[in-house]
Amino acid sequence: ELAQLADLIVDNKEKEHLLTLTKNLSLEGRELREDEAKQSPMLAATVRTRSLIKIQDGCHSPCTYCIVPKVRPREYSLPASQIIDEVKQKMALGYKEVVLTGTKVGSYRDANTDLKDLVQRILHDTGIERLRLSSLQPSEISPEFLALWQDERLCRHFHLALQSGSQTVLQRMRRSYSLDQYQRTVNLTKEVPEVAITTDIMVGFPGESDAEFEQSYSFCQQAGFANIHVFPYSPRPETAAAGMPEQIKDKVKRERNQRMLELAQSSRRRFCEQ
Repeated sequence: ELAQLADLIVDNKEKEHLLTLTKNLSLEGRELREDEAKQSPMLAATVRTRSLIKIQDGCHSPCTYCIVPKVRPREYSLPASQIIDEVKQKMALGYKEVVLTGTKVGSYRDANTDLKDLVQRILHDTGIERLRLSSLQPSEISPEFLALWQDERLCRHFHLALQSGSQTVLQRMRRSYSLDQYQRTVNLTKEVPEVAITTDIMVGFPGESDAEFEQSYSFCQQAGFANIHVFPYSPRPETAAAGMPEQIKDKVKRERNQRMLELAQSSRRRFCEQ
């Protein structure tokens, strides 16, 4: 019904072509003329330091708490040449740092170019001063990949989303790694000099017992994270986790969330004092 009220529905990838798509539409009884649509450069900020470039979208991983595989299951990657052009455009606008983002950045594929190849091409073909990656999965980290960080333009920051430090909770979440695999990835990543590793932790996932929470807390305490992004589980309709038994009471979630936030604060302070 809502779709019938709209003259045109355009997804995010088509936004740059809005003028072409609407030229033949009637807006308030008149045609949209080309000179009525003006494209403005992104000049809102007077000081430009960091800019994001979304290189990938979509995810088909079966995580039980996430709705993305239902709404955006098809993985799509931008052509490497387009990404390099965008990096150069950001540089021309004065940006010093570019962050490569996406729903699942490590899944990036353009023909025979994977994420490692893309990073190499950006470093080779552009003069960007700093290049940063958003969240990665343990399976996407390898010694060959980490060797790229010999280039000082790559920010020594890795965000490795953990979600829970309890193996049994990870299994109920259907995460693609075990706790042992994650720990090995952390150990490997720490071989990068002056590296900062951050993570995400969810508390109060369905069925999370006191013992499982303590396991998660203890793992995070020992991991030496530079920062921990903490959030309580909230059910998403049409996800497997929303229908799981033993949903955790809000009071318990708040208590666990507070404890983990305090740990995050102490971890951040300890890292900064190194």
